[in-house]
Amino acid sequence: MSTIKEQLIAGLNTDLANEYQAIITYITYGATVTGIYREEMKEFFMREVPDELRHAEYLANKIAALGGTPTTTPVAVPPASDLKQMLLNVHRAEEETIARYLERRHQAEQLGDFGLVNDLEDIISDETKHKESIEMILRGL
Repeated sequence: MSTIKEQLIAGLNTDLANEYQAIITYITYGATVTGIYREEMKEFFMREVPDELRHAEYLANKIAALGGTPTTTPVAVPPASDLKQMLLNVHRAEEETIARYLERRHQAEQLGDFGLVNDLEDIISDETKHKESIEMILRGL
């Protein structure tokens, strides 16, 4: 297996571990958010789960298709005791995710996997929309 492909698989596994984290984070924060806007914020967090789950499923399938083994271990969920910290945590995670996917897109281009490049563009778009939604909520706090 080429070094570029091995690096891409390793990177996709990092991305997968972070998508698992996002799923767990959104579910946990949705369950534990408190305050006057609890119901709205619970819905907000839970609405993000299907996108992150779809990303995780895509990544696991792509890793396997490339000859790798998908990770089963999520990155740890950052603790948060209030809504603002929850939102700051998920905002930081979205920023980091976008940066990783931009790197992954570059690796996919180097490998000549233009289907993956296109699919990563869609995921980058999803993550950017998530980040912007969080920024709008944070401005109102």
